[in-house]
Amino acid sequence: MLSPSSDVAGIIDHLRTLRSEENIAGMGRLGIVTETALGISNPDLQKIARAVERNHARALELWKTGIREARMVAIYTADPKALNPAEAHSWANDFVSWEIVDTAADLFTETPFWQDLIADFAADDREFVRRTAFAMIAGASVHLKKEPDAALICYLPLIEEHSTDPRNFVRKAVNWALRNIGKRSVTCHAPALALARKLEASDDKTARWIGKDAVKELSSEKVLKRLKV
Repeated sequence: MLSPSSDVAGIIDHLRTLRSEENIAGMGRLGIVTETALGISNPDLQKIARAVERNHARALELWKTGIREARMVAIYTADPKALNPAEAHSWANDFVSWEIVDTAADLFTETPFWQDLIADFAADDREFVRRTAFAMIAGASVHLKKEPDAALICYLPLIEEHSTDPRNFVRKAVNWALRNIGKRSVTCHAPALALARKLEASDDKTARWIGKDAVKELSSEKVLKRLKV
């Protein structure tokens, strides 16, 4: 049985017993990189993470195994207060799948240096590293409720700057970030919608797609009713 005292070897052994070829094939159809995957669902990995509890040093070792499930458990059990910028950058260097990126982004936004990471990752030309920046903005817009709205609104120029990046995993994250900022509050809604409309009118195909999709959601009755716009 797994417990807080479980070591890396014990966790890996347990993960291997749960391997599912059927699930691996299903993950591949969702665009998840499966070269090292064991086919274990995220809800099951979260249960495992709760059983072994948070242990930052062990999380770093789990990450080094390269196994998709071990890395997910690493993210779930790492301590954002213990994570340092070098470790965050080291993990980002290994990003090759949107699923890992989006899960790690939530961890990164819990660190005290999350804004520095966004700046660094957005400036990085690698597709999955850049996606991390915008996944972090999207997550911060929802989860960092104590941050002032201005802390998220300030990312609109960055969103505009990268709105012409046509790579699939970047453009979707840029769109996601814009929509989440706009849905955060009445204060955030107006400038986000204004940018969305500007992008919708762009000559650039990618920016136009991002803008059109964001305008559709931010102008929807559901969003306007919730924000009482």
